[in-house]
Amino acid sequence: MNHTEKHLKHQLNKEAGVAYPDFEEMWGRMEQAGHTAPQMSGRVEAAAPRRSKAWKKVAVMASLSAVLMAVPVYAAVQYDWSGLLKFRGGVQTALEQNLGQPLGQSITRDGVTLKLHTAIVDENRTVILYSFEAGELEEGGFWNIEGMSLTDSKGNTSLSEYNHMQWDEKNKRYNGYFESGWVPPQESATVQFNVGNIRYYTREEVALPLNIGSEAAQNFAVGQDGLQGIGIEVFKESNDKLLVSTAVTFDQPEAKKWAYPQLVAYRNGSLVSELPGGTFGKPGENGEYTGLQYFNPSDLPDEQTEYKLSYVKINRSIDAEGVDLQLSKKQMESGTIKTALDLPLEEEDIRFEQMVITPTQIRVVIRFKDKPHAQLPYTRNLLEVNGRTLEWTGGWDTPKDDPELRILRYERPADLEITKETPIAYIGKYKVTVNEEDKEPLLLTNISDKKQTLIRETGGYPVKWTYYMKGKDLYVETGSDDVNFGGVNQTHIGLGNERILGNKVTVNFRGNGNNKNIDVYKDFKGTEASIYMFYYFINEPDKETRVLLQGK
Repeated sequence: MNHTEKHLKHQLNKEAGVAYPDFEEMWGRMEQAGHTAPQMSGRVEAAAPRRSKAWKKVAVMASLSAVLMAVPVYAAVQYDWSGLLKFRGGVQTALEQNLGQPLGQSITRDGVTLKLHTAIVDENRTVILYSFEAGELEEGGFWNIEGMSLTDSKGNTSLSEYNHMQWDEKNKRYNGYFESGWVPPQESATVQFNVGNIRYYTREEVALPLNIGSEAAQNFAVGQDGLQGIGIEVFKESNDKLLVSTAVTFDQPEAKKWAYPQLVAYRNGSLVSELPGGTFGKPGENGEYTGLQYFNPSDLPDEQTEYKLSYVKINRSIDAEGVDLQLSKKQMESGTIKTALDLPLEEEDIRFEQMVITPTQIRVVIRFKDKPHAQLPYTRNLLEVNGRTLEWTGGWDTPKDDPELRILRYERPADLEITKETPIAYIGKYKVTVNEEDKEPLLLTNISDKKQTLIRETGGYPVKWTYYMKGKDLYVETGSDDVNFGGVNQTHIGLGNERILGNKVTVNFRGNGNNKNIDVYKDFKGTEASIYMFYYFINEPDKETRVLLQGK
């Protein structure tokens, strides 16, 4: 995967913070890596691998003299969407069954054209297939369309919206789909299809004189394209694993929305592959864009390795408007089954509330009574339909006006027949339990720049606490050799009004097998501290549950 894809894969459109100690709540929604998230974000698959070089600048803005046009597309062109829809098999199924609604509209401005081809509308979602033509790409460049949304006649816009574009090398264009949780309240409805900015991006790199062997904080000025500087800290997790923490500051705050900065390493001119587990986009204490990356130290020999900051910049921006669409779910209604449910998921306050089956998707609604924004107890959430297993596509919707709900979605294969009698069961695997009962403090003594370690039993597991000063800051690391211990979510020093919250350096997701966490206390003064945890996790990888939703 090239740098641009990595940046966009880890894109977070909104970096609004959540008050501590709800960090696990905030970032738990990222835990299903890939192309879906509760607040769905845009994603672009770039055209080709990129090489390290200085790219020629493209004109900042194209002429705005061209008039925005919304006209029918008269040419009947057959498109092969199968490669684009590899994670949206239900949409491909609808196309194969001729259940799509032709749109035949296009938006042209400043030499680029967005064509809306087909809409797939049912009781679960609306998907619009489109193509985007802007001519040949320069090496290292890519386009993205931002601000796609649907607005109904009352001015309401769905919060669950996602845009995915994929470069079609053969035809020199992008193919894409826009997906929304909006559905017509009646058989059909008129909506405004909105388009915000159409932007052309390129990737830039800045050389960094990084000393990868030093655990001291290192800071480097950038001073270009809205990026002010980057702070880097290196943590040795083991002999074959380095954690590199980065924090990028901006002198143009708007650049944070598209820069997606990350550290890259080249060994003798070739890109060094990272270890899995990296994350990007967590807001820093002062609004920095932070990243966590893992490397094998043996891949980074001192004299053969150079480091660079890689980021994305805008080279061209086009403002666009939308078009009115008349969308209908009539073709899908005969194949839609709605079922009201009232079934517990192990606990009485977690209950299945509804299941909606359409020709493209199965939607399962779960209510967490008096637990807004709670997480599902299992990390793998499957459906078994007449003996056939469907994988959860990842991410879940939470309606803004009902935060107790979780909505799981499953793509429906083309050859899967479902009736009201078809046996359907929910299967949960790999349980992760949150525990809050350990409120006893751990006393850290003789705090200095020397690393010291204490072993404390937590939840029946030995947990290693390592603490040390680095400059003016106190670092506290936690972890266990037993993978059934899921990790400490966050620590704090003291209680009540005197409580000091630890700032999280690491980001771990439930059930990923990594229970190591690092908190930092900035400008710590003293040689002793009583440290507490908010809660910790226990992993049960072999734990499984089954709930029959319909049938026998």
